[in-house]
Amino acid sequence: MMTDTSSEPHPSRTKILDASLQVIRARGYSATRIEDVCAEAGLTKGSFFHHFRGKEDLAVAAADHFGAMAERIFSAAPYRQLPDPVDRLLGYVEFRQSILDRPVPEFTCLLGTMVQEAYDTHPAIREACDRNISAHAQELQRDIVEAREVHASEADWTPESLALYTQAVIQGAFVLAKAKGSHHVAVQMLDHLQRYLRLLFGRSDPRPTPP
Repeated sequence: MMTDTSSEPHPSRTKILDASLQVIRARGYSATRIEDVCAEAGLTKGSFFHHFRGKEDLAVAAADHFGAMAERIFSAAPYRQLPDPVDRLLGYVEFRQSILDRPVPEFTCLLGTMVQEAYDTHPAIREACDRNISAHAQELQRDIVEAREVHASEADWTPESLALYTQAVIQGAFVLAKAKGSHHVAVQMLDHLQRYLRLLFGRSDPRPTPP
């Protein structure tokens, strides 16, 4: 069995990783078969085993692939250009909401999907998911640090805890969307997250609270 260790990503490796994001988010890690990923990628199992030792190896690489993709998407999002850090935080949540109006597997988080299944049975997958979820939260934490200094300097909470809290709300919203088969509940949960952030930083909510 050969495993590709070159530093430059091979097109077929990228195809397999892209396919794994779709298949695992739709079926879950346990139910995903190598054959399913190969079929989605339009490649053979021989090509798969040229790049990956097995399904766990793929899952770890997919977590990093997903994390890198998310970093590109969020770093280029319009809210990143807003001068006020609170506006950037609120813009982050709004951006999250704007990408919810699509089939559930297309907006849910690969990391959250895999770690719920594999946290106890596959430590390497858990560590990869934790690494990438934490990296995303740390990016958000930079804005929270600035927002706290400017708008909530007397607060008794830490920027790290708030960054992780936002991720907990978002991951929980994804779980509810899966349970109900609709993105609408996730939109409502992120509305409440926005209200909470506005409360923390003394911003009024321009939208009426639903009954």
